[in-house]
Amino acid sequence: MALKEQFVRYIEAEKRYSPCTVKAYSSDLEEFERYMVRCYGSSLTEASAEQIRSYVIFLVDKKFSEKSIHRKISVLKTFYRYLLKNGAVRLNPALRVPLPKIGKRLPVFVEESRMERMENREVDADSFTAYRDYLIIEMFYGTGVRLAELISMADADVDVAGRRIKVFGKRNKERIVPITPALAEEISRYRALRAGKENHAGVFFITEKGDPMPRGAVYRIVKACLRIYTDLPKCSPHVLRHTFATHLLNHGADLNAVKELLGHSSLASTQVYTHNTIEKLKKDYTSSHPRA
Repeated sequence: MALKEQFVRYIEAEKRYSPCTVKAYSSDLEEFERYMVRCYGSSLTEASAEQIRSYVIFLVDKKFSEKSIHRKISVLKTFYRYLLKNGAVRLNPALRVPLPKIGKRLPVFVEESRMERMENREVDADSFTAYRDYLIIEMFYGTGVRLAELISMADADVDVAGRRIKVFGKRNKERIVPITPALAEEISRYRALRAGKENHAGVFFITEKGDPMPRGAVYRIVKACLRIYTDLPKCSPHVLRHTFATHLLNHGADLNAVKELLGHSSLASTQVYTHNTIEKLKKDYTSSHPRA
């Protein structure tokens, strides 16, 4: 088995990375491998720090975002660390490669008034498909789960009686997220509409045929809804995750509690949302203070 395939199996079986992460790692490695063959006629194990630096310049010229470039080089660092550990290379050529600075951007989120309009929209409560699509939006906003977490959510992990869901996040890390009484009622309604349908994988959200919801289908459902009720430049499931976190903090939630709800491994990842709350405070002050 080639080293690349061994590495992919390692992060999948031993590191227990999510299927989406494994796919992204594999894609990034294949992209760099093609670059090495095309530009240097070399293999992955022959890459030097200079060649990886030239790859960074190539990515910049191709207009990849700073964040994407950091991710791609992070994949290479992890890959060569694996090779180094297994004696396939003598050093990690990606370790000290200079990278473009990532500019700080505030997370995009939906304003509360628009979110309320979205939640109160008319929906055919007797249609399985229509109500499922409605609940997908509600679940993202009500729990802050990631797209991969939502489509892989087991039906058994959604506990209406206990008003909580069990979520398996990155690296299969488990967390418990509470749900509101209103969301619990919506879940019960969805289950009633789903009754009698095949459920081939035991997941919570299914298609009409009983298969797990495809990632692309969920993305399109969210995008279509956000396009109608917001004027945001980016309309994705992650926007609803950002909205969940921002609204919690705006209403006084503890930062550490939000960190646990989101499944972040470090508080630094959660702190980015505090900038949104500060901006809201400034806006409220400017619009309300008589001398502002």
